[in-house]
Amino acid sequence: MTNLTSFQTMAEQALHEYCERLSLQPKDLSTTMWYQFIAQISQQAILQNFPKNAPLTNTRKVNYLSMEFLIGRLLGNNLMSLGVYQDAESLLAKYGQNLVDVLEQERDPSLGNGGLGRLAACYLDSMASLAQPAVGYGLHYQYGLFKQGFGSTGEQRETGDGWNRDFYLQQHHRPELQQTVGFAGDVLHCGDDRYEWQPAWAIFGEAFDLPVVGYKGVQQPLRLWQGYSETAFDLAQFNDGDYLLAESKVVDASKLTKVLYPNDNHQEGKELRLMQQYFHCACSIADILREHLAKGRSLQQLPEFEVIQLNDTHPAIAIPELMRVLLDQHQLHWEDAWAICSKTFAYTNHTLLPEALEQWDQPLLAKMLPRHLIIIDRINNELYQQVKAEFSEDEFSQAWQETAVLMNNKVRMANLCVVGSFAVNGVAQIHSDLVVSDLFPAYARLFKGRFHNVTNGITPRRWIRQSNPALSQLLDQHIQGDWTKDLELLRQIEPLAKDPQFQTAYRQIKQQNKQVLAQVIQETIGLKVNENAIFDVQIKRFHEYKRQHLNLLNIIATYQELKANPTQECVPRVFIFAGKAAPGYFMAKQIIQAINGVAKVVNSDPDMQGKLQVAFLPDYRVSLAEKIIPAADVSEQISLAGKEASGTGNMKLALNGAITLGTLDGANVEIAEYAGEENVVIFGHTVDSIRQLRTEGYVSKRYYEQDETLRKAIDALADGTFSDGETERFEALVNDMLHHDYFCVLADFASYRQAQQEIAKRYQNQTAWVEATILNTARLGTFSSDRSIRDYQTRIWHKD
Repeated sequence: MTNLTSFQTMAEQALHEYCERLSLQPKDLSTTMWYQFIAQISQQAILQNFPKNAPLTNTRKVNYLSMEFLIGRLLGNNLMSLGVYQDAESLLAKYGQNLVDVLEQERDPSLGNGGLGRLAACYLDSMASLAQPAVGYGLHYQYGLFKQGFGSTGEQRETGDGWNRDFYLQQHHRPELQQTVGFAGDVLHCGDDRYEWQPAWAIFGEAFDLPVVGYKGVQQPLRLWQGYSETAFDLAQFNDGDYLLAESKVVDASKLTKVLYPNDNHQEGKELRLMQQYFHCACSIADILREHLAKGRSLQQLPEFEVIQLNDTHPAIAIPELMRVLLDQHQLHWEDAWAICSKTFAYTNHTLLPEALEQWDQPLLAKMLPRHLIIIDRINNELYQQVKAEFSEDEFSQAWQETAVLMNNKVRMANLCVVGSFAVNGVAQIHSDLVVSDLFPAYARLFKGRFHNVTNGITPRRWIRQSNPALSQLLDQHIQGDWTKDLELLRQIEPLAKDPQFQTAYRQIKQQNKQVLAQVIQETIGLKVNENAIFDVQIKRFHEYKRQHLNLLNIIATYQELKANPTQECVPRVFIFAGKAAPGYFMAKQIIQAINGVAKVVNSDPDMQGKLQVAFLPDYRVSLAEKIIPAADVSEQISLAGKEASGTGNMKLALNGAITLGTLDGANVEIAEYAGEENVVIFGHTVDSIRQLRTEGYVSKRYYEQDETLRKAIDALADGTFSDGETERFEALVNDMLHHDYFCVLADFASYRQAQQEIAKRYQNQTAWVEATILNTARLGTFSSDRSIRDYQTRIWHKD
């Protein structure tokens, strides 16, 4: 903000008016009222001091399409970006209020689930801070994913996560941006390349803007679409006996933005998810073209001024949607429309897992989006000719199997993204290399120069400045320049890593953060943890490839070891978990239940007091992550090598002084490179050794039979020790590990145990440990999302 005094003056005047309106004195205002007041004046300050949208530079405007934006609470972030956080703190203190307590009144907007949505939020923050012209496009979910709780046997229970979206103070309703989106119906062939789609019904999309306020930058919108229907009920259809169709408009409209990723384990769920994705894309494409044409620009100039960045495959249907609009509404010829479309889209790939690469049944697409399937079919036919021209007869069959958009009655959305985009990027160097060598080698040959790497990053505003204020203050004292805007300036503290005075200050901050988290744990699950123990943290979405069950097996083995030798010395450990499993993901939910089963036994065992504890914090979200990350001593990044695209939790934890315990996977490789291999702990098989293991024929049970420690841990899961005597409870998990174990948990167990012992050994030498944690903070400035956005600008978004 340009004039901090003006904020104080404005705030005092606004407070007087606010209290007068409520007929209350400031001392009588509740914490909720104070939150509402601070939110209102921050909005005024944003409007007065922050320009809307960035001026065009040598980069195009970015339209960032993502089904998730895990933005977290906005008010504290906005106050910091305005530069008035301390002023607001002083104002509240004057009236006996604590700003931290006031900020706790805000709910996390339920607009995302995990890393994909948090990355999108970090990128919006960086684009606004760097004045990169941008608009984020998402959906205005009512319930987000779900609110997580645990049942009596530790099983995950899901309830609606309503965040009161209709009354969220930070948003602005934009009724003038309303869009109409059609579904199903018929397609008329009007001759040559001309078609006319006649949808069976339509849904309206209303826009709600959340302002993304950049740090000393600009404000730009996160535009969220919400579905509704103007016609509440079709009485004529009802009277004609068409009961379900009479209500379909209302039902579909209300469901469409009800929840993030509706369960698609049944046909109705698949239809709803496809409709949801198309609704998102159709509204966004229409809005992008509206704004572009309103500036007097031609359709042919679209690629010159706009880029549409697809965050994973969820918005892939935007490609045929733009083609439909150009062909059917603007009457362009196919070649002209494709020239525009293929130069406008860029695609970020986030996974190497084949099952995670979205595919849609052709009959479903033909039913819900018949015009789009015709367009996709032509894209596929033209691709066929390109592949045939590039590959020899001997190579063609394999190349077409890999590259076809339509294959085995499926529409492969990742393939559509690659074919329809001018640039494709992975999100860590090892991931980007594997995208070319393992996932899309034929495409890499066909589309030379299309594949890039942009390693992920995190915003230092949210993940250091806001979530770790004590560390931020220490950094401010020893760094010249604004490290919040240029994270590479953290290098200035590297010479202080051995300084006893700096080490003491750094260690005290970590201990204070651990005390805060310990209080959260006690308030949340009633467990009083040892604040002097190692806080060993694994916080992320639950998935077999992330291998939370590898962590679990080590906890069981450690528990058994301590029970067998109760007098032996040990380094106390608190294992902290948080994360959700998708409602239909049975095995991930089994792992959650098993962790809770082990926690119940371990935490109630008097022999473990002060030695070993397990805390699973329910309902993981941004505001909870902001408490866990600054307190972590160890960052568990233990996915099977070659399966994690990048990760961003690993970056947040390391920058806040946690030692990475991980495999050579995703961004762990680059973290080890920058921090120094001596300042992380790496274990397990590599990508190459996993390939060799599979080639030789991986038999997981051999590891079980040959490793007594592993065998005892798995047997304890099987025999009811951690399931109230029920031997069937974890039967599926045990059988999977012994007879399948696709993610090689058993193959990496012994190496992981050694790595955990190495962690304990290092922690006993606190001088060396703190030095390593300081060096992690000092050397990892490259993992700022500002750097990521600059990479996008130079490698992908630049004007030709």
